Amino acid sequence: MKMVFLGSMFLMAIFVAGVPAQVSAAYNFGDYRSETLATKAWGVLKDGDLEAVLAYTNKCIELYADQAKKMQSSLTAYPTGSNDQIFAYWALNDVATSLFIQGEAYRKADKKDEAIAAYKRAVNEFSFGQAWDPQGWFWKPAEAAQEKIAMLESGSSLDFGDYSSSFLTTQAWKALEASKSDEVTAYVGKVVDLYAAKARDMQNSLTEYPWESKDKIFGYWALNDVGTALYIQGEALRKAGKSAEAKQAYQKLVDQYYYAQCWDPKGWFWKPAEAAQQALDELGEI
Repeated sequence: MKMVFLGSMFLMAIFVAGVPAQVSAAYNFGDYRSETLATKAWGVLKDGDLEAVLAYTNKCIELYADQAKKMQSSLTAYPTGSNDQIFAYWALNDVATSLFIQGEAYRKADKKDEAIAAYKRAVNEFSFGQAWDPQGWFWKPAEAAQEKIAMLESGSSLDFGDYSSSFLTTQAWKALEASKSDEVTAYVGKVVDLYAAKARDMQNSLTEYPWESKDKIFGYWALNDVGTALYIQGEALRKAGKSAEAKQAYQKLVDQYYYAQCWDPKGWFWKPAEAAQQALDELGEI
């Protein structure tokens, strides 16, 4: 969500155009850049503040939708290349992201119709927008929105949240604790689909478990979460009496993501691959 600096002349134009004083007083729009507005929207989404989400996302859409549509119409596929080449479509990226955030806020507020409308606008009008994840990759709001629409229309209780590996893995743990094996499979599948390539890169860069510091270990976030997710999958299948499938999940973890580590909230890391190997020994050879 990068864009060129707007400059004081543009900001002056905004105020001359008449941004309502009460809105400015209630919400700090900062420098009015699309990146700033989308970032603020993400922040208040975490707080469950629908009104604030709408204030920031609607301001982003109001100011940048026309530019975003021009960028969208110039494309026939998702922009590729360097990060800077993708960031060059800043208005499209941030408007698409804002609509996704808006859909999420409505969904969390149990406003299904409004959520679907926001998601559909992202899909229909700004389909080639991409959002930057601070962990180092781009994701596609329109594709995520399409998935959300399908879940809402089917009545699914799945919640992929912000699609981060940590959120999805946490959801998989919760589903395991609730003995909802189908949900475990859905969350684990999404983690693997989105992050397996990054996790393998991290795995291949190592010759031993990272150990120097907590931050150093957390730096291998994709590897840690994919490995943990596969362990959760194995546990869910084992609980469901599906030993052969459980062994496959455990074995994939051992073979491909051996150096994954999982943080226990009690204050330490443990090694999913070692736990998976123990489970394999208990279950016997495949």
